[in-house]
Amino acid sequence: LNAAPGRPPRQHVRFLPAPDRGDGGATGLVAARVPVLADHPLVRGPRFRRLKIGAGHRLDVKASGVFVLGIGHGNKLLTDLYNCHLTKVYTVGGLFGKATDDFSDTGKLVEKTTFDHITREKLERILAVIQGTNHKALLMHSNIDMKTQEAYELAVKGLLRPMGKSPPIITAIRCLQFVLPEFQLEIHCLHETQQYLRKIVHEIGLELKSSAVCTQVRRIRDGVFTLDDALLRTQWNLQSIQNAIWDCQLKVQTELEKTLG
Repeated sequence: LNAAPGRPPRQHVRFLPAPDRGDGGATGLVAARVPVLADHPLVRGPRFRRLKIGAGHRLDVKASGVFVLGIGHGNKLLTDLYNCHLTKVYTVGGLFGKATDDFSDTGKLVEKTTFDHITREKLERILAVIQGTNHKALLMHSNIDMKTQEAYELAVKGLLRPMGKSPPIITAIRCLQFVLPEFQLEIHCLHETQQYLRKIVHEIGLELKSSAVCTQVRRIRDGVFTLDDALLRTQWNLQSIQNAIWDCQLKVQTELEKTLG
């Protein structure tokens, strides 16, 4: 904002000495319009010193991907979106064969194990168990009688979700890639943290009678926002931010009307 072109400085009338004509005559005063020095950038300083910016669902230092910010009135919209309890989607990388103290591949190594016995079919069976267990938790925390017409309509629209505080819930999980010892998962979840996702990778390794560490956590979707809406560091300028806000306004409004009415 401060780098954008500003309005020209105000002008005011001052009476200044007339130019010396060199004939020794008396000098007078002439009226002239001059800029107001109080409007000079070196006097005024930056026009914008404070801008209210709010952060959506946070990412820790070892994670990357979609990170939503609200500017000005957008801070209230962030709160409204938070109350929608929308699903977030991550791609999570894993590595079989070792365990660390913080479940990431950069942590302190505490154990090495074999992994040759692991197959994609065994991994997908474990993922199916995780999804089934979390589906039961989702129904329990939704606080809706599943025998009612309301529950059926919400399930059809994909709006069945806990509308209050709940433990982390995985709504869907699948294997994207499997090339031993590496694998990659796509996880749809609610109320999670990135550390919780790393722990899931660790527990998958244990269930497969091995060990595993998380190599990457990348958020590819946060509610209505996807990677296509994200701005790279080189795009952090006024025009790109304005365009991003305009492009996302309709999506945010539609989601709020659909979920919160």
